Amino acid sequence: MSILSQLKTTLLSLFAGVLLTACFSSQDANESVSLEQAKEMLEAKSALVIDVRETEEHQRGVAAGMQLLPLSQFAQRFNEIPKSSDKTILLICNTQNRSPKAQQILKENGYQNVKWVQGGMSEWRRRSWPMTKP
Repeated sequence: MSILSQLKTTLLSLFAGVLLTACFSSQDANESVSLEQAKEMLEAKSALVIDVRETEEHQRGVAAGMQLLPLSQFAQRFNEIPKSSDKTILLICNTQNRSPKAQQILKENGYQNVKWVQGGMSEWRRRSWPMTKP
């Protein structure tokens, strides 16, 4: 293979990688909000924030105003979340592993304006932001 062919192959691979990264980054930006944005929206009461951690985790501490709906019960109870709301639905867990799954369940069932919170409650706690015991 000539140097020119190798260079073309390398450049095409690089371009494809950059393109894929850009696509996934923009998708994440549309699917989630930063922890700071979530805190502001919770304080302004412009979002319904659902904690999808399990009950034991939730009882260790939560931001005031968050509602508990554990992921283990989510498929059976998601209809408790108002479908027609002017508020954004934010889903938070401990480390952002469960909240995207909850988001998928809601979106598959016709919910709109649903986002998951980056960082989760572990990052909330690390920043020493206010928490209460439910």
